Amino acid sequence: MIFADKLIRLRKKAGWSQEELASQMNVSRQSVSKWEGAQSVPDLDKIVRLSKLFGVSTDYLLKDEIEDADVIVSEENDSNRRVTLEEANHFIEVKIETSKMVANGVFLCIISPICLLILGALSETKSFGISENVAGAVGLIILMILVAIAVAIFIYSHSKTARYEYLEEEIFDTEYGVISLVNERKEKFQNKYTKNNIIGVSLCILAMVPFFTGVMFEENNLILMVSLLCLALFIVGIGVVLLVRVGIIWESFAKLLQEGDYTKEKKEKSPIIGVITTVYWLSVTAIYLAITLPTRNWQEGWIVWVIAAVLFPGIIAIVNVLKKSKS
Repeated sequence: MIFADKLIRLRKKAGWSQEELASQMNVSRQSVSKWEGAQSVPDLDKIVRLSKLFGVSTDYLLKDEIEDADVIVSEENDSNRRVTLEEANHFIEVKIETSKMVANGVFLCIISPICLLILGALSETKSFGISENVAGAVGLIILMILVAIAVAIFIYSHSKTARYEYLEEEIFDTEYGVISLVNERKEKFQNKYTKNNIIGVSLCILAMVPFFTGVMFEENNLILMVSLLCLALFIVGIGVVLLVRVGIIWESFAKLLQEGDYTKEKKEKSPIIGVITTVYWLSVTAIYLAITLPTRNWQEGWIVWVIAAVLFPGIIAIVNVLKKSKS
């Protein structure tokens, strides 16, 4: 029996279409069609991968004289989990649900210093009658409450998806129809993913425009400058929400298809924009507090937020480039 006939038999036994096998092998459907039509033979690396995928020896695939009775089954392949159609559907739905939660949690982290900044500015204006101590205490309390809520959201979201952690770390197989389902949902989601990324990145880049406009005309108006800075943080937050929501859903497709950072060769976690964003803005907040807490002059730390907002689009761009370069 020649290689082409063996491949057809193994594929049908696994219940896969040519397209699904092609997805498992990270090749085109045309390549699989040529293999099965005896028009070409895969290279050695792909032969080894086929042997692991189907649980047979490379000798069985390459030597025509070896028939089914001589197949050597790979014990490693037998231990692989098999993702069912129901599990794949549920995983995607859970990711869609938790993507909203995580995005909202990141948004809370980004806007958490707004009250502290506004109250700090108001304390500098005697007409409002707010002391620096009161402004600092209330602002910090609100900041910590928002961050605590965000952390609670992250923990709850993780608990919802904990049962699917193996998709990131382990090699698994999929039942018939799973690959087609995921590819179909991914294709339908493509436009929304692209649109949200364009809008999200644009908002992050343009967020500081109102602030710099205010600097040109009302540089000495403390309350106005702080308000525009807070507006910039709010706009950045909205942009990040858009990026995080579609990013998490898009990664769920990659995990099920074992593509990008989740191929069978890699199986290593890739940086998630939401994680990077949360760490970034919490670090900025920590730096701001380290500068302003000793003196309680909350307006002195403005420059931290301006620099952070200007640098943030670059951080997002770098993360996206790194993710693509790994794919």
